[in-house]
Amino acid sequence: MKWVDVMLNAAWLETFATLCDEGHFTRAAAVLNMTQPGVSQHLKKLEAQIGQPLLTRDGKSFSLTPAGEAVLAVARRRREEELVLRGTLQHDDPDRGRVSIACSGSLALLLHPRFMALMAAAPELFIVLEAMPQVRIFDCVLDGSIDLGIADHSPVHPRLEGLSVGLDELCLILPACLGSPASFAELDDLGFIAHPDGFAHADELLGANFPECYPGADRLRARSFINQIGQIPEPVLHGLGYTILPRSGLGAHPGRSRLQVMPLSTPVCHELWLIRRRNQRLPARARRVQQEIEAELSVL
Repeated sequence: MKWVDVMLNAAWLETFATLCDEGHFTRAAAVLNMTQPGVSQHLKKLEAQIGQPLLTRDGKSFSLTPAGEAVLAVARRRREEELVLRGTLQHDDPDRGRVSIACSGSLALLLHPRFMALMAAAPELFIVLEAMPQVRIFDCVLDGSIDLGIADHSPVHPRLEGLSVGLDELCLILPACLGSPASFAELDDLGFIAHPDGFAHADELLGANFPECYPGADRLRARSFINQIGQIPEPVLHGLGYTILPRSGLGAHPGRSRLQVMPLSTPVCHELWLIRRRNQRLPARARRVQQEIEAELSVL
């Protein structure tokens, strides 16, 4: 079979499929709101594009050639695909489909219960929540593998845009049973429960509040290092030291009532930005998830 190197004309294919459905040129013309010569003209153009006859005529009836059978199969597949596409576009259901979100570990802990409740109310909604480093969040939103990201600064890439959705305060966390240390020396005696972001948090928060005596994160008296965000407060609960976490990571911990946040004269907050591809029209399900994120982060 000789095929030309161009896309088959969609209008001619639909005319051919309708002709085959009706089995008669006059009836096909009526269905398509065309003249009978117009139907014949579409058939001739499609045969010219294919390079082979599609019908064998016998008076007023016809049968398909092998080329005609192959082209009819293509025409009907395209018709079905178009119907599916139209249905998808017309039914942008906020309760159905996949939505992916990337954020820090502490924010993932905070958002997870809300997303679980959302999926329980909408059984066909599939939410993927992934904790990852900031740089990777931007990369994944940019390449389309993630729908929405949450970062602590606005994107600079021209194909990304950000929406400020809240503030996440850094908290110096102590056991609830202890009084607040009167000096940095007393705090350092307790020992620091370190974690991957802990030293950077310490330089920000302790450096701002103990500028004259804070020696830098590399000289803190560390008692432990924990990599799992949900387990970081556990040593603090047992009186083994203090740690520094965003408020988002503290509020979601089940032992929150046995922890206290030490009052400090100079608060340090990270602005939270919702990241998405620029000028992207999100489906209804992603817009619904975005609303849930904004509601949760607005009360941090």
